[in-house]
Amino acid sequence: MAGIRVTEVDWLSRKNGAAHHTQEYPGPELVVRRGQAFTLVLELNRPLEDQETVIFTVETGPQASEDCHTKAVFQVSEPEVGKNWTVVEEAQLENTVTVSITSPPNAVIGRYMMRTRVSSRRKQNDRKLGEFILLFNPWCPEDDVFLDSEEERQEYVLNDSGIIFRGVEKHIRAQGWNYGQFEEDILNICLSILDRSPLHQNDPATDVSRRHDPIYVSRAISAMVNSNNDRGVVQGQWQGKYGGGTSPLHWSGSVAILHKWFKSRFKPVKYGQCWVFAGVMCTVLRCLGIATRVVSNFNSAHDTDRNLSVDKYVDSFGRTLEDLTEDSMWNFHVWNESWFARQDLGPSYNGWQVLDATPQEESEGVFRCGPASVTAIREGDVHLAHDGPFVFAEVNADYITWLWHEDESWERVYSDTKRIGRCISTKAVGSDSRVDITSLYKYPEGSRKERQVYRKAVRKLFSVEASGRRTRIRRAGSRGLWREDLLEPAAKPNITGKFKMLEPPRLGHDLSLALCLANLTSRAQKVRVNLSAATILYTRRPVAEILRKSHSVRLGPEEEKQIPITISYSQYKEDLTEDKKILLAAMCFVTKGEKLLVEKDITLEDFITIKVLGPAVVGVEVVVKVMVVNPLLEKVEDCVLMVEGSGLLQGQLSINVPTLEPQERASVQFNITPTKSGPRQLQVDLVSPHFPDIKGFVIIHVATAK
Repeated sequence: MAGIRVTEVDWLSRKNGAAHHTQEYPGPELVVRRGQAFTLVLELNRPLEDQETVIFTVETGPQASEDCHTKAVFQVSEPEVGKNWTVVEEAQLENTVTVSITSPPNAVIGRYMMRTRVSSRRKQNDRKLGEFILLFNPWCPEDDVFLDSEEERQEYVLNDSGIIFRGVEKHIRAQGWNYGQFEEDILNICLSILDRSPLHQNDPATDVSRRHDPIYVSRAISAMVNSNNDRGVVQGQWQGKYGGGTSPLHWSGSVAILHKWFKSRFKPVKYGQCWVFAGVMCTVLRCLGIATRVVSNFNSAHDTDRNLSVDKYVDSFGRTLEDLTEDSMWNFHVWNESWFARQDLGPSYNGWQVLDATPQEESEGVFRCGPASVTAIREGDVHLAHDGPFVFAEVNADYITWLWHEDESWERVYSDTKRIGRCISTKAVGSDSRVDITSLYKYPEGSRKERQVYRKAVRKLFSVEASGRRTRIRRAGSRGLWREDLLEPAAKPNITGKFKMLEPPRLGHDLSLALCLANLTSRAQKVRVNLSAATILYTRRPVAEILRKSHSVRLGPEEEKQIPITISYSQYKEDLTEDKKILLAAMCFVTKGEKLLVEKDITLEDFITIKVLGPAVVGVEVVVKVMVVNPLLEKVEDCVLMVEGSGLLQGQLSINVPTLEPQERASVQFNITPTKSGPRQLQVDLVSPHFPDIKGFVIIHVATAK
């Protein structure tokens, strides 16, 4: 009788893809999720006899071994659920055998090679059947990444577009982002990111064996999305100069970035800032099967010395002294949360985990951050892995202002210390709304519980030495402050102040606002006000001063007064950055030596609208109309409309915009032909050499062709 062998395999990609929620991956390999059965049909050169059985071998990575769980050999048997790879014969018809294969729910993820041989009297070599890709499985209750909500799985694993919130606390703006995890080559690129990691380059076999663990994988991705240690994907740039690369604000999604990195043979892509790092990491983790979302924290602390305070040094005009101020409070900062169990910490800390690929501080010698349990942050358990103190400070640090005198002495100035960690936001499940998740990170500001947690975190960070000496904090100029000194509040002055916009702050127009001062006492007070304004980056780093003037004001008993302020377009036009932000400061010197610092961050507004002229159907061309406005009081040329959207068009569309007269409204029309059904996001970006990018997006509901 002829020797028996497998001659062909049908991977049943459509059936398996539907069952495993992987049908959107373009292939060519089969993509399945761990802990869940998938079906194959094997064709043999003759029927199996009673004593013959098919033996399967699967392996991943170099030097695959059963000891490292990167190789498994198995055959038809009674399945041991959850422990090992198993195969069950479902049907046998003449020369074909249908089998169902299940991987363990903690199997290593990645690209596998599958081989088979048939046990018989004759010795046989294994035959390669081909490669398949195994991913994490949020649908499997035994998988560490299991998420028990179908709506959330659809949003956080399968949605290929989303919204990133930017701006300032009082003026939050939504920006569309194309994650594109199912676009051509993206899965292959995401696996390459793991293979390019120094962890893999230094010890490939051990690295692959640890890819069963979402804690390990997500931490590796956090390091690799930035380029600081490892020729990772994106190179950061926060100086406002983007020569030789792309401005972070020009990107509308992750796909172009990942393709560029891969095609350039892993040369870091220039340039990114926090939302770009978070957008790319969301793509990679969703692609690998870990439920992930993008989170924005407004007034986000960057605490460089781990003392739970952001210490800002200013001069008599409230201007930041850059050479003394090491800490910072960014207008907003964007990171990721991923959902998985913390086997290392215990079930109390399962759920959302903070991951941050923006290279701010090193963690164990590498620029990465997390995973840090959101529950641990809320409860002040900052001693737990990974990077709890840094994340806790981002949302809880006190904002402390120091007035620096010419004799190099300084004093604390009254300001709002509780500004940090406001309006922590993410996109709602199933809609474009903004959801405030601040309560997941901390108890209500000023509540008894919040203060208890803060003190608990301080105790864990500032342990008292055995000798009883108090922990000392190094500060600017090699001076030192005791922690107790930092906790002492500045004296509250007898006046209040706030900036008020008199007209909406529109790009290309003069700014009109007022400083409102109020006397809280029954006696008259004199106030000297030093005003300054500067264009800033979103990190609040000043770029150029655009206003400096002083006023003297007499406030009668319990009187309120307004100081009008005008900043003309000509004052800010040359120095406005792409962030479109201006910082106003008023240092107020009151009778009896009291001091008050009032600040306001302004984001200039712009305008763009997008309309789809007709129903959107797969395979049918439809017209899109975009209305743009020249925000300037001068004629502009060389504007370009950049258009992107997964499932709506291939790659990026670039459309030249006709010359725009001062403040002219103009419409631009173009055609798209959707290729995928369901809700699809179209991003539009008006790019001009004369003003910062103006971005918009629209959700298009695409119907299946009848």
